[in-house]
Amino acid sequence: MQTKLTLRLEEELIGVAKEFARSRGKSVSRIVADYFALLGRGREGPEISPTVRSMKGSLRGASPEDYRRYLEDKYL
Repeated sequence: MQTKLTLRLEEELIGVAKEFARSRGKSVSRIVADYFALLGRGREGPEISPTVRSMKGSLRGASPEDYRRYLEDKYL
C-alpha cells in the first residue's frame, strides 16, 4: 500500500531533485523511495555483483605508481 509523504524543502533543492529525477527517467518519489530502500539495508549499501566481489582486494599492496606503470605498458 502506498501512502503520501510530504517533505518540506528549499525551492532550489526541489528544482535540483526534479532535474536529477528527470535526467534518469524517474519521478522524484521513485528517487526518494530508492534512497530510503538503501537506508533500510543499513551499512551494507547496494548489492555488489559477483564479478565486482571477485575483484575485491586485487590491488591490495599496489601503489598508484604501480597502476600507472601497468596502464602505460598496456596502452602505450
